[in-house]
Amino acid sequence: LAQSLLALFASSLAISLVFAIIPLCHNVVVLAVVMAVAGLAMGCIDTISNMQLVKIYQKDSAIFLQALHFFVGFGALLSPLIADPFLSDTNCILANGTANASSNLPHIRKSLVPHHPGNLSHYDLPMKGMVVTRVSYAFWIMALINLPVPIAVFFLLYKERMVPCFNHSSHPLLSADELALETRPGDKDELSTAGQRPHAAAGHEDLFSCCQSKNFQGVSFTYFAVHITGALVLFMTDGIVGEYSGFVYSYAVEEPLAVVHKVAGYLPSLFWGFITLGRLISIPVSYRMKPATMVFINVVGVLITFLLLLIFSSSVVFLFVGTASLGLFLSSTFPSMLAYTEDILQYRGCATTVLVTGAGIGEMVLQLLVGSIIHDRGSYSFLVCGMIFGCLAFTFYALLVFFHRMYPKPSPELDEASPEKAAVPEDTGQYQR
Repeated sequence: LAQSLLALFASSLAISLVFAIIPLCHNVVVLAVVMAVAGLAMGCIDTISNMQLVKIYQKDSAIFLQALHFFVGFGALLSPLIADPFLSDTNCILANGTANASSNLPHIRKSLVPHHPGNLSHYDLPMKGMVVTRVSYAFWIMALINLPVPIAVFFLLYKERMVPCFNHSSHPLLSADELALETRPGDKDELSTAGQRPHAAAGHEDLFSCCQSKNFQGVSFTYFAVHITGALVLFMTDGIVGEYSGFVYSYAVEEPLAVVHKVAGYLPSLFWGFITLGRLISIPVSYRMKPATMVFINVVGVLITFLLLLIFSSSVVFLFVGTASLGLFLSSTFPSMLAYTEDILQYRGCATTVLVTGAGIGEMVLQLLVGSIIHDRGSYSFLVCGMIFGCLAFTFYALLVFFHRMYPKPSPELDEASPEKAAVPEDTGQYQR
């Protein structure tokens, strides 16, 4: 846990530093390196936060994962609003004799469609001159907004005596928390039966214990199948999030819909807004509903929504309705899938790393794939691709359920014989699982 918190501190601090440096980058290579550092830090934060919630709260982690991803969506919705006041409505660079360049901007925007990006060459845009945009302030504001996060993590490390210079007296995080006290005996039960379960994470305190080959000796193929199918479900669903938010504007402004550019610009905001709303709704829902059921509803809902979008592809109204519906169904897929997969694999935290990686790869690869297909086949292929990805996500989810039924369950006799469970008094008033 100390290693994870130190990595979380370094990554969150790197985010603030990167956002402060981005406006000062005047070379595209330097900017690419800085952005790569930002991506690495964000990947660490995403993995560590999900993994530690699973390890600390175990059976109750579904609620906390939903809350975590609500704030992910809220941040994605809030950050463009912070940047918007600093964006220029005209050309960002003005030069002598090119004052009329800014007046051409509306025509340039209308000509920027995926099939004919070369139309931009018809307009003479100045590359040198006075910079009139103030977008640098947006990056610096975001850097300041993020700065309390590494400060809070460092304060937590210091208070829990996990800073390296105080590690001689370190003790577990949340030692006084009743919920953590109740879940910690479950961890001991799992460690006490490590000899009977060959895939148990020996060296549980090691951040990289999941990668040790000795943990894979003697495990059944279903252990790997659960990891792979779970990652593939998130590969598809997170890929849909990336490709839909990235290309729904381009789809809307082309024929047959031909939505006005300003109106089409509301579609990505509507999509992220309903993702955030869906994650907020999912917090109380996950208390009553099993993660497997929530994932099933989400995947089927995505499939039906894309089917209706294809049927009513000429309706602008249904495009907005379908965008909102898709945001709702996709909202809780990621945290619910994490909770479901970790529940199958006894909350080791290893599956979280595999699933987060699969989701990130899907968000990157499917956007690239769909962009290429739209360029070659036209805007209608945008919905066809979404339908295909939805069908694949449902197929992989069905395979995950199949492998879940085949996966060997822990012996109930071992759990009942555990001395720690018998040591918990019944009249303490603590939270009971």
